[in-house]
Amino acid sequence: MTTWPLYRAAAQALRAACDRPAVPGGPNPEERGRQGGITGSFGPMTTRGRLLASGRANDVYAIDGAWVVRRNREGWGDAVAEGAVMEHVRAHGYPVPRVRLAESTRTELVMERLAGPTMVEAYGAGLIGAAEGGAMLARLLRQLHGIPGRRSASADHRILHLDLHPENVMLTPDGPRVIDWSNTEEGDPALDWGMTAVILAQVAVGDGPIAGPARELLDVLLADPSQLTEHGLTEARRRRAADVMMSREEVELLGAAEQLVRSYWR
Repeated sequence: MTTWPLYRAAAQALRAACDRPAVPGGPNPEERGRQGGITGSFGPMTTRGRLLASGRANDVYAIDGAWVVRRNREGWGDAVAEGAVMEHVRAHGYPVPRVRLAESTRTELVMERLAGPTMVEAYGAGLIGAAEGGAMLARLLRQLHGIPGRRSASADHRILHLDLHPENVMLTPDGPRVIDWSNTEEGDPALDWGMTAVILAQVAVGDGPIAGPARELLDVLLADPSQLTEHGLTEARRRRAADVMMSREEVELLGAAEQLVRSYWR
């Protein structure tokens, strides 16, 4: 996936936190209604709920005050499989939104409606500092990697998020919640650490307004870099380079980003 600035619309679509209108440039509820509504146990969403937010590939509609439905209008992924992983980690105490698998389909995920800012928004508002944010990311990774896989026969394999960065952590009144599990796999935890580190480093070596905060978060995240491995880092860079959603400019930052991450091993 893309780095933070390009994640913002998608994160809004996934979280539907504050009952806000669709992001600028996204389809409005009337336009979405003309294109076809969502049907299911809750009925046509164009009549039962309004469009809360719209991202690059997802729209989120209100069901009621407690639930939303996230629809992938491009037909990508498998929302039911994603939701099953979320339920698995939640059963082990991991902080994710609740989901309703029985009402979900391959392209539509019914999930808990969350309230609160993303970590990026909280950082920008001065509600959280780099030390707390970096420590939270590290803690969330370690907690996740303590959860056994659902399907893998390898005892060393764990549930991986593979997109855990500050736009995918919401700070709710009940604590952090990790969203957007569309990339989840089972495997070596070092890859998850590598992905988070490379994503942060890509932002840190760029010239955007959050380059400085990204570097500060990375400093804290990798204060103990023992979770990283050579294979985890190189595979993370390979996957980022192969991500068709990244711009040419973002791909060009990968070399410097990898070197920055490697500097923490010295």
